[in-house]
Amino acid sequence: MSTARDGTVQAECSEDGPIGRRVEVKVSAERVSLAFDRAYRDLARSARVKGFRQGRVPRTVLERMYGASVAEQIEQTLIRETLGEAIEQTEIEPVGAPEVDSRPPVPGGEFGYAARVEVRPDIELPELEGLPARRPPAKVTDEDVAREVEALRVRSAPLVEEPEGTAAETGHVLNIDFVGRVEGEAFEGGTGSDVELEIGSGRFVAGFEEQLVGVPAGGDRQLTIVFPEDYANGELAGKQAVFDVHVAEIKRRQLAELDDEFAKDIGEFSSLEELRERVRSDLQAGLDRQARGALHRSLLDALLERTDFQVPHGLVERQLERRLERAAHQLQGSLEADALQAELARLRREWREPAKAEVKDQLLVDAVARARNIEVSDADIAQRVEAMAEERGIDVEGLRRALGEGVPEAVAAGSLRDEKALDLLAALARIEESAGD
Repeated sequence: MSTARDGTVQAECSEDGPIGRRVEVKVSAERVSLAFDRAYRDLARSARVKGFRQGRVPRTVLERMYGASVAEQIEQTLIRETLGEAIEQTEIEPVGAPEVDSRPPVPGGEFGYAARVEVRPDIELPELEGLPARRPPAKVTDEDVAREVEALRVRSAPLVEEPEGTAAETGHVLNIDFVGRVEGEAFEGGTGSDVELEIGSGRFVAGFEEQLVGVPAGGDRQLTIVFPEDYANGELAGKQAVFDVHVAEIKRRQLAELDDEFAKDIGEFSSLEELRERVRSDLQAGLDRQARGALHRSLLDALLERTDFQVPHGLVERQLERRLERAAHQLQGSLEADALQAELARLRREWREPAKAEVKDQLLVDAVARARNIEVSDADIAQRVEAMAEERGIDVEGLRRALGEGVPEAVAAGSLRDEKALDLLAALARIEESAGD
């Protein structure tokens, strides 16, 4: 148990389970009396009581008429004013909103209440040297390079209109108008005009693109598809829809020859071989990142198998809310209000366990960083912040305005610290090269 005292607020903290702390707070009678005096003084200025001039109502009358509500108001005010101070006195670091148990104060008496807060678990780490870990191979093949160069060739190819009478095939780019109906009724998001669609791209729901094969420019076709059971719009999931589609145009991609001229046109490359080398380098960097991520994942799994700790509910809720905020932002505009709320409710149920897993990972990484006194330099933080701004196409000041003063630095410091902790584990690990997934 720890005790701290500071003027009109006294706080005592005791353990309430592995990740719980109970803070008993006492507010002096003097501070309570001042709060009542202030509340009744403010009330007297605005209260209208028959038989008394405004501002001249005796306090005894106000107490008789408004005593209970004033006490409840002061209760909330004193908690709001003193809880932060009390927690600071006890030197604990809550990780979620406190649960407060209190009763309204009385004039002239001491006000007491209790707050239960969650704190980070004290994680007892296993021996970090020699943890088993797996790392998939990260070697780019000539076939990988050829496949990516061909993808660049396709993406950069201009579209040319096919001759009249040409039937749509896989690879063709169609300009279409469509109206979709479920049980005879048009539905939100099921209508489109002047929409560009490449057959075989997988952009539309399964079955839609395949049924357009064979339709000529200017032709019409009725398609029948069934939305998957896990479709994002829960109102359409598992239902059959009929689409009336008009194909206005059919185009094909005019592929360039794979030569030095193609490399010069696509970027600042002097030859096709230089382009291939850049592609190889970029692919290798991507594979290295994937291999590093897989290695870190296997290290965290090894740590999870060797540790046992409670996860604070508040941290899980906070992580879950972050996920839901991102989802709401992405879905905004694509779903009606009721459908959006239904989808977010479904995601809240499905994402609680993944959110808990993410919190467990982060707590483990934090524990490693604390145990090994891992720190990051100001220079590294500044460099990472500059990289974050560059990724967004803005300067550092613009990034601070977008995220909030000091937020980019805090994010950069946290991610760098995590990376250093995971890299330390990797340096100490017993790594086995694996085939990967």
